[in-house]
Amino acid sequence: MSADLQWLLLRKNNSYMVDCVREGPVFSREPGNLRNVHSHKYSGVANAKTIAIHDTPSGIQIVTRKPKASAHQVRSAQHTTGIRAVSSNRRASGIAAGHAKRGYRPDLRPAAVARVSALLLARKKKETIKAEPVREKKVRGSKKGKAVKGLD
Repeated sequence: MSADLQWLLLRKNNSYMVDCVREGPVFSREPGNLRNVHSHKYSGVANAKTIAIHDTPSGIQIVTRKPKASAHQVRSAQHTTGIRAVSSNRRASGIAAGHAKRGYRPDLRPAAVARVSALLLARKKKETIKAEPVREKKVRGSKKGKAVKGLD
């Protein structure tokens, strides 16, 4: 079945659609959708070639679907590239953009680079946030005078 026909069947009603506001944008939770926008260009279900970017504890994974794989193949129909957690933004963006340079969905290059950059930024912020030590509550007002008299 062609990608256009699949999109015509899926666009009005599928389980991944998130329609919050009647006049607003329609979002999607489907795997392989880089922008989470319900459109044919970013659809991970209707397109034969998709790029999915996930955050894992070991780093960021870029999963691409092999276009000539059958629908019954699941694991062998995907190619996974890993980006280590300590990689810099420039290296990670280069790996994400490398798929487009090799001709694998070049229209998704800006979305893939933006997704990888956002995941790296979120990972960096998560590492820099430290728990503040709990300070004792200061005694103020008339209670302060009672506490000082009690020490004498």
